[in-house]
Amino acid sequence: MPNIVIFGAPGSGKGTQSQRIAERYGLHHISTGEVLRKHISEGTPLGVVANEYIKDGHLIPDDLMLRVLEHELDSNPNTTAGVIFDGFPRTLVQADAFEKMMEKRGSKLDMVLGLEVNEDDLIQRMINRGQQTGRADDNIDTIRERLNVYHQQTSPLRDFYINNGKYVAIDGNPAPDTIFSNISSVIDAI
Repeated sequence: MPNIVIFGAPGSGKGTQSQRIAERYGLHHISTGEVLRKHISEGTPLGVVANEYIKDGHLIPDDLMLRVLEHELDSNPNTTAGVIFDGFPRTLVQADAFEKMMEKRGSKLDMVLGLEVNEDDLIQRMINRGQQTGRADDNIDTIRERLNVYHQQTSPLRDFYINNGKYVAIDGNPAPDTIFSNISSVIDAI
C-alpha cells in the first residue's frame, strides 16, 4: 500500500479527505494536528510546549515534530501497510528528514496530494469549523497568522514535491465527495 502525504493550507480539507482515504484504502492515518491536540488536552510535557506555539498560530519546532512522528510510526505496527500523513511535513527541513526517516524504515513516500483552495474560502471554512467544534485556533487572528505561517514556511514544499515528481494538484474547492472522487482516481492509478 502507498504512503501518501496530504498537503494544503489550513482549512483545505486535509483531515476530512485523510479519513476517507484511510477508510477506503486501509491506510493508517497519522494526523499530526490531532496528535498534538491530544497531548495538549492531556497536559503532557509535549502538549505544554506545543500549545505555546499552536495557540499563536505558529508551527512547533522541526525537531520536536519529527520526534512526534517517529513515535507515532514506532508505536503503530499497522503503519507498515501504508500511511496517510495529514499535516506533515510542514517545512523543508521536515520534508528532508522525512525522506531519510522513510528510507531508514525501508519505505518511501509515494505521492503528495495537494489540496488547492482559494484563501477566502479557507478563512470561511476555518471560521465555520471553529463555530461548530470550538477549536481554539479557529479564530480570525489565529487563522490569519496560520495562513501567514503557511505561506512563509509550508507552501515552499509544493515546489519541492513538484520537483521530486511526487506532487499531484487536487482542486479542493468542490464538494467533499467530488474532491474524494478526484483523489480516488489518482490513488487508483498507482
